Amino acid sequence: MFKHEKNLLEMVRIEKSNPTYAVMLQDQLGGPHGEMKAAMQYISQSFRIKDQEIKDLFLDIAAEELSHMEMVGTAINLLNGHDVDASQVAAGNIQAHTQLGLGPGLTTSSGFPWTAAYIEATGDLPADLLSNIAAEQRAKVVYQYLHRQINDNHVRQMIDFLLNREEAHNALFREALRKVQNTGSNLDYGVDEHSRLYFDLSTPGRYFAPPSPTPPVFQNPRSGGPQQ
Repeated sequence: MFKHEKNLLEMVRIEKSNPTYAVMLQDQLGGPHGEMKAAMQYISQSFRIKDQEIKDLFLDIAAEELSHMEMVGTAINLLNGHDVDASQVAAGNIQAHTQLGLGPGLTTSSGFPWTAAYIEATGDLPADLLSNIAAEQRAKVVYQYLHRQINDNHVRQMIDFLLNREEAHNALFREALRKVQNTGSNLDYGVDEHSRLYFDLSTPGRYFAPPSPTPPVFQNPRSGGPQQ
């Protein structure tokens, strides 16, 4: 069950309208690294999680991502201004001025619609957590690019907040991965002589030593003792 509270998670303001930047910000609403992708990914993954603590974490972060989506959508709406005028959009899609009545759309900045193909969900906690860590990192990169291309102090303040929240999620997912590192697909596969080879197929130079993965230690369900 979800509940909507009327207040935004953080105040959203702008100094002046900027329809071109509104188009750029669309990527964090309906893009492959955006807030809707994150929310839908974590919710989808949560359906298969049996560990109640980690399931709770996924749903908490997913709910917050929906609130980030609300913030980004609000900012896009404000940045589009009050008058339909596609000539103010220097680059990217102009759908807000031709179809959406200046509202935000679930598209990328090029106008491609959001798709469930963005979602990574395997039912395996280590794999899903690694996907989520990568998703948070990619979201940070896009926000950093957006931060560099706007001089509006209020918009920058919003992006600063969202960047820090993505970092918080990144840290939480890393902690969850530490807790389940010896489960699922990490349990007992891929650690033999072949996993310790490094194929030096580029020249010149060899800059990395052969990998040395170690099998995880887990509890033997019969003896209760650690097993390799």
